[in-house]
Amino acid sequence: MPEPFRIFATCNIGPDALQILRDKGWQLEVYDHVDPPPRALILEKAGSGIDALITTLRDKIDGEVFAAGRKAGLKVVAQMAVGFDNIDRAAANAHHIPFSNTADVLTDATAEFAFLIMGCAARMTWPSEQMVREKTWSTWHPWHPWLGDEVTGKSVLVVGSGRIGKSFIKKAVGFDMDVLCYDPVYQDAAFVESVRRVMKLRHEEGFSKRPQTIEYLPFADGLRRADFVTLHVNLTRPGEAEQPTFHLMNEERLRLMKPSAYLVNTSRGPVIDEQALAKALREGWIRGAALDVFETEPLPADSPLRDEALKLRLRLFHHFASAATATRLSTDPEVGMAGRTVQAVIDVLEGRYGGDPKQMPYVVNKEAF
Repeated sequence: MPEPFRIFATCNIGPDALQILRDKGWQLEVYDHVDPPPRALILEKAGSGIDALITTLRDKIDGEVFAAGRKAGLKVVAQMAVGFDNIDRAAANAHHIPFSNTADVLTDATAEFAFLIMGCAARMTWPSEQMVREKTWSTWHPWHPWLGDEVTGKSVLVVGSGRIGKSFIKKAVGFDMDVLCYDPVYQDAAFVESVRRVMKLRHEEGFSKRPQTIEYLPFADGLRRADFVTLHVNLTRPGEAEQPTFHLMNEERLRLMKPSAYLVNTSRGPVIDEQALAKALREGWIRGAALDVFETEPLPADSPLRDEALKLRLRLFHHFASAATATRLSTDPEVGMAGRTVQAVIDVLEGRYGGDPKQMPYVVNKEAF
């Protein structure tokens, strides 16, 4: 009888999902701590003869890890995240080790969160709650101590019209917003036309008081016109793409935005030049921002974004746009990140899809096979 497969998980990705692996009789070891495991431990486990490595964005999976794993029989790296900036794709390909991600299941959760934090920034919900909790709320006044801005009826520039960008657009339509679209890679004209038909029907049925609009346009034009700018792009660095997204929002582009506009980022931290954003907020080039991701995570103590002078203009969150119960923990691979991660492991170890990683739905680096 063959030895049971051995799996090491750098994080408890969800007890119910992990139990699926145990129920198969496989040996599963979990680093069950809030903080990530030391790099030395990941290297040790990769070279120890494990068959599968379950990882998160916190873990650096580079050429050294893949080399150790290849020698010891590592068959798959399954990541519980959409992004894989922490995984060296070229090294995975060189060692012919497939790695997976959880691309589709957090689409709506992330788009929803982007919309919610956009509203938090515009309506100043956090300083309002702080005032109540700190007992500094004294009376009502038409505009003291501050006024926020409505989202309804405004224009939003959606940068990146992939899965999450489209989900965001659907939500914006319900708030009577005009939608401006920019995508450095692909323009989905059919989707835009469908949204136009929905907007037209909403107006005809009295759901919106005025006709709404949606259009693709050049980036600079969208930045000049939008009341809100929300980022939904992959991170690509110079040399990795024709139009890299690293520091896409730099000083030049932040200066194009309206002084009354807000910037939202739930994509990848390095898409924004944080020094430039801090300057933009301090000097009033834009009115506010809400960020769930940062160039360095956790956010360093000396980050310019921690400037006390920015606290009324800037909302900061701890990279948890996908942190919803079903999205994170469901064992259904069509619903939850945990379920999809585990299914990716099963697909490889059980040789499903004819044992061909190219055919496995959750494998990222299909080109290596």
